[in-house]
Amino acid sequence: MSNEGFGCSQFTIAVYIANKPSMVEYENCVAMHAMTAQEITKIGIACGNGWRKVFNVYSKLLYALDSELFSFSGCAPTWQGYRDNFLLQQGSGTALLFSPPLCLPDSQTIHIISGKTYAKALINSDQLMTSLIWLDESFAIDVAKRLIVCPYFDYRQLSNQKIEYLADLIKQLMTE
Repeated sequence: MSNEGFGCSQFTIAVYIANKPSMVEYENCVAMHAMTAQEITKIGIACGNGWRKVFNVYSKLLYALDSELFSFSGCAPTWQGYRDNFLLQQGSGTALLFSPPLCLPDSQTIHIISGKTYAKALINSDQLMTSLIWLDESFAIDVAKRLIVCPYFDYRQLSNQKIEYLADLIKQLMTE
């Protein structure tokens, strides 16, 4: 099985999402596709506010990560600048994947499943073998696989406060 989605093929942060943008150019996406500088804006215009939120929340999360462990916030003066000029582009170390997680042993990749419903669907269909520990109603973690389940990447579900909590969980995975 290979990764299918947007971003850098050499990613260190992977977000898994149940759906892909409903655009003709992406319906047959079966490999990694590095985004271009204007592509995120194009998807937001074509597919609406939901996709703009996914990209915004992803960028805000990267910007919230500990700068001693991750260099994302040093790439641009704002999370918006990071989103527009680096997120999901070649060399960014970031990916938004439409395929199930491939959590390989000894990998340094952080895996984040966007949405409890999607995570449960992956587990129920045997596409994800994990020993998740639920921390609360919204977040679960599998330390050995460096896997976190969080609310869907939307402002209402993954608020700024929850983004900070997710960033803290990622820091814990990086320092264990």
